[in-house]
Amino acid sequence: MSEYFNKVKDYLMDLEYRIVSEDANEELVVIEKEEDGISNVVIDCEDSIVIIEGLLFELNKGSEEIFKSLLIKNREVVHGAFSLDESGKKVIFRDTLQLENLDLNELEASLNSLKLLLSEYSEELIEFSKA
Repeated sequence: MSEYFNKVKDYLMDLEYRIVSEDANEELVVIEKEEDGISNVVIDCEDSIVIIEGLLFELNKGSEEIFKSLLIKNREVVHGAFSLDESGKKVIFRDTLQLENLDLNELEASLNSLKLLLSEYSEELIEFSKA
């Protein structure tokens, strides 16, 4: 287990996130903070970066209008972005940060960006998931 993984876990605890599950060998945790709408967000320490990733919704069928709206909204997202998984069916929030210089404020800003995105854009995300 790397020192970075322990540092990230300590930061998450300081920020009062609940670690739902942990895989020390893979250096990843799944977190939640239900009062902020954050659930099943994966924090994965990979080599020199930490990847923050959470499923937002699954597409029943994609449409140009949905993709265009997500890309436009990406411009407003302070940290991270909407992306698709390999299947093209799951819309996820994803952010990557450098581990070497990572500090508490940087991790907090990234998670706050997700929290803000969920609070401001939730109605649209729900509608997209029904399309």
